[in-house]
Amino acid sequence: MRWSRYFMPTLKEEPAEAEVVSHKLMLRAGMIRKLTAGIYTYLPAGWRALQKISEVIRGEMNRFYAIELLMPAVQPGDLWKETGRWEAYGKELLRFRDRHDRDYCIGPTHEEVITDLIRREVSSYRQLPLNLYQIQTKFRDEIRPRFGLMRGREFIMKDAYSFDKDEAGAAQSYEWMRQAYVSIFEKLGLQFRGVEADSGAIGGSVSQEFMVLADTGEDVIATCTHCDFAANLEKAEVTCASEDCPECSLPPEKVMTPGMHTVPQVAEYLNVPERKVLKTLLYDADGMAVAALVRGDRELNEVKLGNLLGAKHLQLAGQEQVEKWTGAGMGFAGPVGLKVDKIVADLELRLETDWITGANADDAHLRHVDLRRDAQVNAYHDLRSITREDPCPRCQGGIRMTKGIEVGHIFMLGAKYSQSMNAAYLDEHGAEKPLIMGCYGIGVGRVLAACIEQNHDENGIIFTPAIAPFEVTIIALNPKDEMVRNHSESLYNELCSQNVDVLLDDRDERPGFKFKDCDLVGSPLQVIVGAKGIKNGVLEVKERHSGHRHELPLEDFGRHFQEVRRKVREHFGLDAG
Repeated sequence: MRWSRYFMPTLKEEPAEAEVVSHKLMLRAGMIRKLTAGIYTYLPAGWRALQKISEVIRGEMNRFYAIELLMPAVQPGDLWKETGRWEAYGKELLRFRDRHDRDYCIGPTHEEVITDLIRREVSSYRQLPLNLYQIQTKFRDEIRPRFGLMRGREFIMKDAYSFDKDEAGAAQSYEWMRQAYVSIFEKLGLQFRGVEADSGAIGGSVSQEFMVLADTGEDVIATCTHCDFAANLEKAEVTCASEDCPECSLPPEKVMTPGMHTVPQVAEYLNVPERKVLKTLLYDADGMAVAALVRGDRELNEVKLGNLLGAKHLQLAGQEQVEKWTGAGMGFAGPVGLKVDKIVADLELRLETDWITGANADDAHLRHVDLRRDAQVNAYHDLRSITREDPCPRCQGGIRMTKGIEVGHIFMLGAKYSQSMNAAYLDEHGAEKPLIMGCYGIGVGRVLAACIEQNHDENGIIFTPAIAPFEVTIIALNPKDEMVRNHSESLYNELCSQNVDVLLDDRDERPGFKFKDCDLVGSPLQVIVGAKGIKNGVLEVKERHSGHRHELPLEDFGRHFQEVRRKVREHFGLDAG
C-alpha cells in the first residue's frame, strides 16, 4: 500500500475527548473516528488491525474444533423472556419494538439465539459435541461509554458456544477453549495472564478471564509469588483462621462523635486505629434491606456480597433509606439494634472484638461492641477484597497486585440456558437430558486497544508484528529523487512478494514529518531510503520497539533484513513469520 493513496488521516495534537492512551493514539494514528458516544467508525488502518486479530482468532478456534457461523444481531425478546434475562439484564439491553408491536433487542451476547438454534437441530447424543462461534458486532447501551474501544456501546466480539452431553464433555470443551485462548494471545504477541473470575450476569459454575497486562489497566489482578494462583479482585478469595476470639469484657458504651461521618474521622477523633472501626454498609438487594460489615481499613467486595445474597440488583442505600432503617443520617449506621432484613459480616471479624461502630443515632458511635454478644449477624462470609498483606488462598505464599485489561472470558455454563429453554437430547438409552453448555468470548476491539495500552511510548504506538496494520513502513525520504523512488519501489515489490505487509511512505513531505508519522502509527520496522545511504551502499532499518538502527548493505539486503525481522518477532514471542 502506498501512503499517498491510502486513507490514514493522522493528527498532530492530542484529541481533547480521549481519556486513555489507546483512545488518544488510535484517533491520532487515523485508525478510528467517533460517530456518537461509544460508537466508532473503523478507518482502514484500524480495520486492517482488527482483521488481523480476527484471523488469528479464527485459526486457533478452528484448530480446537470450533466451527464458524453468523447469527443475527437483532434478537426476539421472547427468547430473552424464556431465560428471564429480559427483565434481569437491565438498561444495557437495547430494546425496541417492530411494526407489529413485538419486542426485540440488539444482541449484546447470543446465548439465547444459539440455544434456540441447537434445540431445533440437535436431538441425539450422536450429534455431540458441538462448538459454534462467530465474529460479530454487538451492542450494549453503557450508561457512560468511555475509553474509546475499551468501553464502547457498539463493539466487535468473538463469541463461541459449546454443547456437550455431560459435565465431563463440557470440561473437555472448556479446556480446549482455554488452550485456544492461550495460543491466540501468544500468537498476537501480547503479555497476558489467565485468572479466576466471577461469572457475573452470564452465569455458570467456573469462569476464567484473560488479562493483557498493562499499567493503565482498569482491572486489578492478584497473583501468588510462589504458585500459579491468579484471580481478579472480584473473585480472589481471602482465607483466615476459623477460631472465634474471646468475648469483649466491656459493655457497649455510647460516645458522641459530632460530624464524624467517615472511618478516618472517627478513628482520629477517638484516637484508635482505623482497623478497630467497623464499617456498616447498607444495601438494597432486590428490595431486601441488608447490612454488610467489614473492618474499617478494608474494602467491601460488592461482587462477593451480591453472590452471597443471590441478588440480581444490589445498590447502596440512599439517604432516605438509611434514615428509615437506622433513625440517623448517613455515616452513623451500626449493627447493634439495627432493624434490617439481614446482617452479614466478613469472616475476619470473628477474629477480633471490642469494635467501634455507628450507634444508629446522629453524631454518635458505640465503643466495646462484640458482634456475637451485641448484634444479630446472620452469616459470616468472605466479603472483602484481597490485599498484598493476605496469604495466597492456595499455598499461603505472598500476594502481588498487577493491573490488566480484560480481553477474553470463558465460562462453564452447565444447564443454565438449556434447562430454561428446554434444549435437550436423547442419550444412548433413549433418555432425555439437558445439553451442557459453555461460552467463550473475546473482545476483538479490546484486544487492539489493550495491545496499544501495553505497547507505546511518547512518540506513539508500538505494534506487535501480528497486529500491526503494516509490519514494515518504507520511508522514501525524497520521492522526487529518481534513485530514491526506484530503490523504494524495488524494495516495496520485493517485500510484498515475500508476503510482508508493507506501507510505502511516498508522500511529498519533509523527512521529519514522515518520521513522526511513522513512529505514531507504530509499524514494528521502518526502512529509510535516502540518496546518501544508497550512494554508500546501505539502507537504514529502525526497530520501533527499541529505537535501535541497523545499517544493512544493499547487496543481499533481503537476507539481512529478514534476520532483523526475525529478531523483532522473537522480541514479541512470535515465530519467524
